[in-house]
Amino acid sequence: MSIKILHIDSNNPILWQQLEDAGFENHADFKSSKEEIEAKIQDYNGIVIRSRFKIDKTFLDKAINLQFIARVGAGLESIDCDYAETKGIHLIAAPEGNRNAVAEHSLGVILSLFNNLNQADAEIKAGHWNRESNRGHELDGKTVGIIGYGNMGKAFAKKLRGFEVDVIFHDILENIGDENAQQVSLQELQQKADVLSLHLPWTPETDKMVNSDFINAFAKPFWIINTSRGKNIVTADLVEAMKAKKILGAGLDVLEYEKLSFETLFQDKNTPEAFQYLLEAKNALLTPHIAGWTFESHERLAQVIVDKIKAVYSK
Repeated sequence: MSIKILHIDSNNPILWQQLEDAGFENHADFKSSKEEIEAKIQDYNGIVIRSRFKIDKTFLDKAINLQFIARVGAGLESIDCDYAETKGIHLIAAPEGNRNAVAEHSLGVILSLFNNLNQADAEIKAGHWNRESNRGHELDGKTVGIIGYGNMGKAFAKKLRGFEVDVIFHDILENIGDENAQQVSLQELQQKADVLSLHLPWTPETDKMVNSDFINAFAKPFWIINTSRGKNIVTADLVEAMKAKKILGAGLDVLEYEKLSFETLFQDKNTPEAFQYLLEAKNALLTPHIAGWTFESHERLAQVIVDKIKAVYSK
């Protein structure tokens, strides 16, 4: 029996081609609504998706022949994983595919913030030659704290090996330290870190984790990098800490407001006050969820998904 796969988002063409070469039957629907997809999902054995819509209980109840869901990305939080597993559906993600991209992006953000690269560039282009106000900091001698030591956190720690820095991390799993980073309690990380980098999924435990109490528990002023999920940080509390110089700089690839239309966000007079501050702050570096979005990771993510789908049917 042919395994029929519905591709709900476009991806690197090697994903489609290699699945076809392996004998799978590919179908694409990049435009239909969630409800329209639900009306025909019973005809398919597999789904390949990025982030077009949530796969919830209603969707899964209609997907009576579904054998796997493959998300071309690092996390599965857009899927009701517990319910899917009760139905025996294989859940596939590809954090291995973009971990290097996220690690390189995180390192670039730190170096840019430490050396005022974006600010200095803007000033030069505006005709201003300001050396003293753009005096930077060196990463050597600092302590970098990582929260979340999975694929992304580990890849970032590995990138830091070329610097004379202490790398520590906190994770809910125990005894996962390696040659690149030492595992510590959250309290010890907050005592020692000069830089905090978040590499967490978005879960009930991490939602709004970085709030005023969390920030004020740090012994020293620090820089913060977030390439994980926007809702892990309370933006208003982050901004208050930046105003108080408790946070020295913020590099945010993800934002609390991501579910809103960004066209509306920029045109609407009701732009959140905290976000408006970030748009104007010289010590805030904002990128549009591109940490894992390189040309290389685009292909690597697709390859990981292909390999994992094939592995499901080779058992």
